[in-house]
Amino acid sequence: MTSSPLVTVLGSLHYDIAVMGPSRPRKGETVTGTSWHPKFGGKGGNQAVSCARTGMSTSMIGAVAEDDFGRFLLANLARKGVDHTFVRGDASRSTGMSVAIFDDEGDYGAVIVSGSNLTLGEVDVAAAHEVLSKTTLLVLQNEIPDAANVAGAKAVRQAGGRILINAAPARVLSTALQPLIDILVVNAIEAEMLADTPVVETLDGALTAAKILAQTYPEVVVTAGGAGVAYASRDGGEIVIAAIKVEVQSTHGAGDEFIGVLAAELAAGHAMIDALGQANRAAAKLVSTSEQDRS
Repeated sequence: MTSSPLVTVLGSLHYDIAVMGPSRPRKGETVTGTSWHPKFGGKGGNQAVSCARTGMSTSMIGAVAEDDFGRFLLANLARKGVDHTFVRGDASRSTGMSVAIFDDEGDYGAVIVSGSNLTLGEVDVAAAHEVLSKTTLLVLQNEIPDAANVAGAKAVRQAGGRILINAAPARVLSTALQPLIDILVVNAIEAEMLADTPVVETLDGALTAAKILAQTYPEVVVTAGGAGVAYASRDGGEIVIAAIKVEVQSTHGAGDEFIGVLAAELAAGHAMIDALGQANRAAAKLVSTSEQDRS
């Protein structure tokens, strides 16, 4: 392992279109919006940018098409200081994209089209062997194929690094991937599916879910929205941190901001309680910033 910490994100890149309106449309309803703007996205891309913003050396492994959307995403990674040497250009599919509709309360609903993200696999992991062999912490999500996550986790584990997965969107984690995970991070909905038990979005509910999941994964973080975040480890460790109260402007990207900062803090060698606190503060700051004011 290198003496300098490195976070590598293996994950999705999306060209997002953010639409601002008074409310989100119901089935069959047309709502008149107020504005729209293009935006860098994808859980993997957002997490990589958030991590790099802390000053942590960050590398991204992904796939975009050779189109305007793909060029937009690559330019943003470069501008934000993320090494995108191993973001592959793919001619077989369009770049991943999403449309997110925001309401006056700052909440949103979105539709994603994965596109080139679904082409990620063992070939990309093999191509990035050198950077993966130096990776302190690998960050995964569920917006790319499971086989890609398994291959990346195996490569980093063999090199002595650790693996953090943000298991979102919710899906069952394969039996090949589960034993490779060091740190599982989920929200209440994802925790409910993985723990196979109802999870109340409170700190007590989050901690209960984290303790159940810690029977399978060495360390578990469950975020509980406006309530805060809970942590449990297989060896009996527990942490509960209340949310910072802020005026909500937009919840979009708060989870990815949390993950990116958490990954950077852990890779730098900080204790989990300190890493969670820093990630919690970063997410609160993002939530209190409007979509239009984010850069």
